[in-house]
Amino acid sequence: MTDNVLEIDNLVVRLGRSGHGDKVIDGISLNVRAGETMCLVGESGSGKSVTSLTTMGLLPKGVLQASGGEIRLAGENVLAASERRLRQLRASRMAMIFQEPMTALNPVVPVGKQIDEVLRFHTDLPARERRRRILDMMQQVRLPDVERIFASYPHRLSGGQRQRIMIAMALVLEPKLLIADEPTTALDVTTQKQILTLIRELQQAHGTAVLFITHDMGVVAEIADRVAVMRQGRLVETGPLEAVLRRPQMEYTRNLLSAVPSLVPRAPRPANRTPVVLEANELGKVYRERSLLGRHREVVAAQDVTLTLHKGRTLGIVGESGSGKSTVARCIVRLIDPTSGGIRLAGREISELSRRLLRPHRQKIQIIFQDPYRSLNPRVSVGESIAEGPINYGMPRAQAMAKARQLLELVHLPADAISRFPHQFSGGQRQRIAIARALALDPDVLVADEAVSALDVSVQAQVLNLLDEIQTRLGIALLFITHDLRVAAQICDDVAVMEKGRVVEQGPAAEVLTHPKQAYTRQLLEAAPGRHWDFANFRPVQEAPQAAVS
Repeated sequence: MTDNVLEIDNLVVRLGRSGHGDKVIDGISLNVRAGETMCLVGESGSGKSVTSLTTMGLLPKGVLQASGGEIRLAGENVLAASERRLRQLRASRMAMIFQEPMTALNPVVPVGKQIDEVLRFHTDLPARERRRRILDMMQQVRLPDVERIFASYPHRLSGGQRQRIMIAMALVLEPKLLIADEPTTALDVTTQKQILTLIRELQQAHGTAVLFITHDMGVVAEIADRVAVMRQGRLVETGPLEAVLRRPQMEYTRNLLSAVPSLVPRAPRPANRTPVVLEANELGKVYRERSLLGRHREVVAAQDVTLTLHKGRTLGIVGESGSGKSTVARCIVRLIDPTSGGIRLAGREISELSRRLLRPHRQKIQIIFQDPYRSLNPRVSVGESIAEGPINYGMPRAQAMAKARQLLELVHLPADAISRFPHQFSGGQRQRIAIARALALDPDVLVADEAVSALDVSVQAQVLNLLDEIQTRLGIALLFITHDLRVAAQICDDVAVMEKGRVVEQGPAAEVLTHPKQAYTRQLLEAAPGRHWDFANFRPVQEAPQAAVS
C-alpha cells in the first residue's frame, strides 16, 4: 500500500490544439497506491472524466490538449509517451471501464471475440490458451453459462452482464491501474452492489490500483479508501474516506454530501380524496419472438399489474432492471400495446383504442425519458421542440411559442433558451427542457421514466424539487419510474415494488420503505449504497431504516 501506481502532478489541460486555450483542468495533483481505491467525485463538468481520459491518452485531438504537469504510471510519464507506447500501456498496464458498456462494445462482434482482441494485440498466446483465459476471467466476474455468453452479442445481454464483460476485458491482462468512469450510474441497486463487490474482490486478488470516478456519494461510502473532490477543473479537497464524510472542510463538499437523498421517506402528504386520474387493471405484456428455425419464445415482461394514481400525487414504481417497470410505463402511455388488462385515463378506457382514436387522449398523459439528449431533436431549437405539441393540436404558432416561453420560465431556464439548441445545455438543463415540453399540452399525468438517474446528486436534487414544485402548482399526477430507492423516498407518496413483471408489494412510501413486508423489498433496501450514512449530518446512521425488519 506504499507504492504509488498512479501519480498526477500539477496537471493542466486546455481547450484547443495549441494548448493556449482556457483551462479545463487547472493544476490538479493526486496519487493512487497499489491495492487502493481513490474516488474522484464532483458534479458534471468538474473535470473528472477529462482527468481519466488524459491519463489513458484518449483526449479528443484538436479539442483538448494536456499543456502542463506530468502523469506517471508506475514511474513512466504517459504524457511524454508516443501513440505506439500508449497502445502498449493500455490494457497491459492500465485499463478503463466506461459508463455505458453498450456504446463501448462493438454491436456486431460477439463479446468473447472482443475480449480476445485484447489478448491477440498484447500477447503471443495461442488461440486455445486465449479462450481458456477468457472463459476463466468471465467466471471470475461471475457471468453465468460462460460458453453461451462468449458467443453472444452485446444486445443479448443485460446491462449488468455487459458491464461485467467490460470488467473482464479491462482486467484480463491484470493491469496495475483500473480507471472506472461512472460504471454503475445506470444500474439498479442490486446489480450496482454486485458490480462494486466484484471490483473490490478482483482488486484484492490482483492488487490493482483503482481510480473510481463517480458523482454518487453513496457509492463513495461503500468502496473508497480515499476521496478527491473536484470542482470546475480544480481539486478542492482530498483525504481519507472517514475524514471527508465526517469532517468535510470545504463548503462545496458539504453541499455535495447534503444533496444526497435520504432513504428515510419524506413526510407524507395528506391522503386527500382527490379524483383518480389513472388506473391500470391486471395489465400484462408478453413479447413473442420467432427464431430462424420457426420456434416461438415468449417473454412475460409484465403480468397482472394493478395501479391507481390520484390527482396531485406521486406513485413510484421501483425494482431491478428487467422487473418490468419501464414496460408498464410504456404500456400506460401506449408507446407499446399491452397484451392484456385495462388502462383508464381520466375515466376513459384507452388500452384498446386505435392510434387515430387514441390521439385526443395523448394530451392528457406525457412522458419524460431518461436521456433528454436522445429525446430532443438536435437540429430543432428548444422553443420549436416545446411548441411542436400544441401546434400539432391546433394552437396558433405565435401562441404556442409564447407558451414555450412561459414554460421555460416555469422550469427556471433563461428567456434566451428558446432560440438555442439542445447541445448548448448541460444534462440537467436538458432535462428541464424535456419537462417543459411534456407540460406543453397541459397533461393530467406525467410519467417520468428514470428521469434523474443519469444526473449528479446536486442537479438531481434540483430536478426533483422542480417536479415537486410543478406538481404542487399545477396539481399534476406523477408516475415515477426509478431504481433508486433514495429518490423514491424523497418524491413518492406511494410505492409499488416490481419483481419479474409482477407487483409484489405496494402502499404508502413511508410504510413500504421503512417496514417492508416482502423479502425482495428488504433486499432492495439493503443493497442501497451508503445506506448506513447520514450524509446531510456528516455521520453514520445508528440504525439503517430497514434494519428493524431485515
